[in-house]
Amino acid sequence: MQQPFVLGGRSIPPGSRRCIDLPVSVLSDHTPVTLSAEVVHGKRPGPVMFVSAMIHGDEVIGVEIVRRLLRAAPVQRLSGTLIAVPIVNAFGFLNQSRYLPDRRDLNRCFPGHSEGSLAGRLAHLFRTEIVERCDVGIDLHSAAQGRTNLPQIRLTPGNERLRALGDAFAAPVTLMSKVRDGSLREAASAAGVDLLLYEAGEGLRFDEFAARAGLAGILRVMAHLGMIGAKGVPRARGAPVFCERSGWTRAPSGGLLRTLKASGDFVEKGAVLGVISDPFGTVDAEVQATETGIIVGRTNLPVVNEGDALFHIAVPRRIAHAEAAAQGMGEHLEAAPLFDEDEII
Repeated sequence: MQQPFVLGGRSIPPGSRRCIDLPVSVLSDHTPVTLSAEVVHGKRPGPVMFVSAMIHGDEVIGVEIVRRLLRAAPVQRLSGTLIAVPIVNAFGFLNQSRYLPDRRDLNRCFPGHSEGSLAGRLAHLFRTEIVERCDVGIDLHSAAQGRTNLPQIRLTPGNERLRALGDAFAAPVTLMSKVRDGSLREAASAAGVDLLLYEAGEGLRFDEFAARAGLAGILRVMAHLGMIGAKGVPRARGAPVFCERSGWTRAPSGGLLRTLKASGDFVEKGAVLGVISDPFGTVDAEVQATETGIIVGRTNLPVVNEGDALFHIAVPRRIAHAEAAAQGMGEHLEAAPLFDEDEII
C-alpha cells in the first residue's frame, strides 16, 4: 500500500492530489511569493518524478505543457508520484523577464544556499524540496525572446539511464550537451537524480508543435517508467535524430536578414541559409551553413549585427537518418493546425 507523500508539511494521501505553496520570500511591498507545486500521488507505488517549467521567467511554453499534463487522462491513473511545478521563477513570470529581481539567471545559481542571494535561496528551496525528493525530472525550456528552438532533448554525455529516457521521450532531436556550472542539471546530477532538459519554442510565445511534442514526450517517459499505462499515450513518430555536437552559424555582416531555411530543415555545409542586405539593398551577403546537419534553432529577428548567432545546426551521427527525419518533421509542421489565442489559453 502506498504511503502518504509529505511536502511542505502537508500530507497527500494515496490516490489524491494537492497544490502546495512553499514560501520563497516577501517582496518590498509586503506581497508574499511562493513556489507552488501540484502533487499527484498515485494509489500504487512507483517512481517519484518532477516536471518543472519557467526557471527562466519568459519561457511560457513550459507552463502550457505542465497545464496540459495535469489534465491528461493517463495521469489520472498514476502509479508513483508526480510533482508538477509550472512556474519556478515567479518573479520573472510576473515581469516577463528571464531573470530574477537581483539580475541573476536562476539556472546558474544552483545548488543555492538558504542564506544566500534571492536567486540562491530560490535555487536551494527548489533543490531541497522538489529535486532531491525525486528519482527523475524533466525541466522545460524555450529559446530566448527573438529566437526559436526545434523541440529537442539535451542529454548529459555518458549517462546511459538518461539516454534511455531520452529515447523514450522521442523528441525530433536528441542533442548531447555538457552540463553548465550552477545549472539545475548539475545539481540534479550531484543528487543522483536523472534530469531530461527539453528545449522548444520561443520566449513569451506559444508554439503548438512544441507544446504537443513536450506533452507527448513526458507521457512516453512516464509510460517507460511504469507510472502510467500505454492507453492514451501518443506513439513516437520514428526514432529521434541523435546528435553529438552542434554549432552556430553567425552573421557575416550587419543588416536585414531574409531567412531561406526553417527550424527542422536538413542542410549541407555551405548551403545558403539566408541573405543579409543593407537598408538600401545595394549589398547582399549570403549566410552559409558551417556544418551539415539539422537546424535546431534560429533567430526570428530580421535586424542583425555582424557576429550575431543566426542558425543553430546540430550534427547528426547518421546523415541518412537525419535527412529522412527532417522531411518527416516538415510534413508534421505543415499539418499542424493553427490556433487562436483563446483556444490555447
